[in-house]
Amino acid sequence: MQTIRVQVTGRVQGVCFRESTRLEGNRLGLTGWVKNRLDGSVEAMLQGDERDVFQMLVWMKSGPQFARVDNLVTEDVATDEVFSDFTVRYGY
Repeated sequence: MQTIRVQVTGRVQGVCFRESTRLEGNRLGLTGWVKNRLDGSVEAMLQGDERDVFQMLVWMKSGPQFARVDNLVTEDVATDEVFSDFTVRYGY
């Protein structure tokens, strides 16, 4: 199982990026979370099979219809935490 943190910049708030990410994550069988950041970016923690995480990253490079992704940065995370579902986190 792979766990990665993702930060997405561009026009990614106010365009249903979080909810679309949650739906795509569920479709791929991933667990983790997605949230808005104060700097206008979106942050996500993705956990699952490497192939499914890769597919999610491919999707996140363009996001939902009205999004514009300028940059996507990933970081492998070493953790013992296992997420049970894929959720949207509110607040910053």
